[in-house]
Amino acid sequence: MSASTYTAENSQVLEGLEAVRKRPAMYVMGGNGIDGYHQLLTEILDNAIDESLAGYADSVEVVLNDDGSVSITDNGRGVPVDMMKKEGKPAIEVIYTVLHAGGKFDGGAYKVSGGLHGVGSSVVNALSTFLEVEVTRDGKIYMIRFELGKVVKPLSVIGNAPKNKTGTKATFMPDHSIFKDIQGFDYGRIKRRLKELAYLTGGVKIILEDRRQGHEKKHEEFHEKGGVAAFAHSIASEGKHLYEKPMLVKGTEENIEVEVGMMHTSGYGQMVLTYANMITNRDGGTHLTGFKSAYTRVLNNYAKKENMVKKGDPQPTGDDFLEGIACVVSVKIPDPQFESQAKVKLLNPEAQSAVQSVVYEKLTELLEENPKVAKVIIEKAANAARAREAARKARELVRRANPLENDDLPGKLADCQSEDPSVSEIYIVEGDSAGGSAKQGRERRFQAILPLRGKILNVEKSQLGKILKNAEIRAMVAAIGAGIEGTGDNEHFNLEEIRYHRIIIMTDADVDGSHIRTLLLTFFYRYMKPLIDAGYLYIAQPPLYGVRLGRVKELNYVFNDEDLKKLLSENRGKNVEIQRFKGLGEMNPEQLWETTMNPETRVLKRVNVEDALDASSTFDMLMGTEVPPRREFIEDNAHLAQLEI
Repeated sequence: MSASTYTAENSQVLEGLEAVRKRPAMYVMGGNGIDGYHQLLTEILDNAIDESLAGYADSVEVVLNDDGSVSITDNGRGVPVDMMKKEGKPAIEVIYTVLHAGGKFDGGAYKVSGGLHGVGSSVVNALSTFLEVEVTRDGKIYMIRFELGKVVKPLSVIGNAPKNKTGTKATFMPDHSIFKDIQGFDYGRIKRRLKELAYLTGGVKIILEDRRQGHEKKHEEFHEKGGVAAFAHSIASEGKHLYEKPMLVKGTEENIEVEVGMMHTSGYGQMVLTYANMITNRDGGTHLTGFKSAYTRVLNNYAKKENMVKKGDPQPTGDDFLEGIACVVSVKIPDPQFESQAKVKLLNPEAQSAVQSVVYEKLTELLEENPKVAKVIIEKAANAARAREAARKARELVRRANPLENDDLPGKLADCQSEDPSVSEIYIVEGDSAGGSAKQGRERRFQAILPLRGKILNVEKSQLGKILKNAEIRAMVAAIGAGIEGTGDNEHFNLEEIRYHRIIIMTDADVDGSHIRTLLLTFFYRYMKPLIDAGYLYIAQPPLYGVRLGRVKELNYVFNDEDLKKLLSENRGKNVEIQRFKGLGEMNPEQLWETTMNPETRVLKRVNVEDALDASSTFDMLMGTEVPPRREFIEDNAHLAQLEI
């Protein structure tokens, strides 16, 4: 058949779960990467949690098995095993092999759930080497086994169940022919999700056990009766708490259960987590909109009634009232509608009105009953409003159309010749020594160099007014040219005025370099997030080693320890000289150009929002005032440390 021929014979129909295996990214958030790998676990876990939401399960267990599979067990009702007349198959088989099949469509089996799964269980089955389900109900134990999405052992009775015992145990192994180069499940990642669920369920016992060889054997239980209020308290790590006990706002409106936990701190950031039927909504949605609207209105009304904002002071905005808050907004809704199968954003308009109504009524009552709490929250917001106004004035001084006219820049910025932002790039370099080599080695036509002296200010712990007084930050803002934004404030940031479409962080490959890089990522995430969204922020990848091999002494650049081991293994018997580049300043201009700045040979990592957010949150945890999260992080990651003794 000619390649140019296009007939019916060229068309094919993918039946059953073939489409899922062919295009996993269409069905699983994260596709065939590490996020998609863990999403499989999340889908089965959500089914177990839905049983607890329905009031039938009070225990969920997750076990990481020695063979790399995972087992998730709940003591709920058990997946139905009776025959579906229309399908001519047991319900359990249909649920795990047919897309859009399940018990969450008509509201009969579940009042609320994490969405119309009908996709989740079958998708996990399709993307697993095997999936085995054991069901305990009606006095018997049933078992069915699938491989690559197809039944290999039909449903059968394998034993009698203990009296009054019910539940479901699903064990599956992700297919590593689809999830290539994934080493297995991340214990810490799963633990964080289970702790989260323990707070959200407010009483369900959740167990996590690691039985894998080569891993530390662990058994942990999470049982958080304090609910979302305790959750808010646990994430309020920035600064001092402004009052002793977290606030809880709770109520039901239009058959929607609303719970909001709040804790205010002396910090400057805000952390508002949103959930619908225990599902994390990373991008918020209508319940978040409803909360912010009612929360701001209640506090503004209280401040006016009590005459708490001084005459002549700026009126606090919603962002001012949210400064320093740790908040969890959770709704249980009968028919949740999400933006996608990933469920990152809730769309139900009735959720907005329900949250608005409950928060307005209950928070008003709470503040009336606790005037001291109301006072410290409003005073905090008033201070934030004054700082915002001062920052606005300071910001106007910082922003200049031509950064070379800025008095802060002489001797720092070595600008490029091009005036076209689309081809221009700026290297933000650690130290004058590396800056000198970079200036000499660069391509002047399109590469600018801005050396920083020392570590920039930790913006996570400072108000915007103080941030804008920092010389290094002022230099960066002026050089980049787009301005600076505050939390939720992009009025003074204009991406169209940016002078470079590649802003490249270039630091040493050591601890200090990592620290500076994290500080910079935190700054860009908090105050220049639009340039991250636009894909303009990068991290340079300088080599760790220079290796000369054989008599010719040809120099090879190596970027990590694994590649060094591989190179040495491949060249056993040859004369080897290894140079460890402790800093960029140790490279001459030619080496720096060849390895890190030449567009034809360099390696750049584009920074996404998740990278910057992780850097910001990790930095806050490691450098903040709260000891327990830092200790937990060290305990979970101690095995990754490389000690030179």
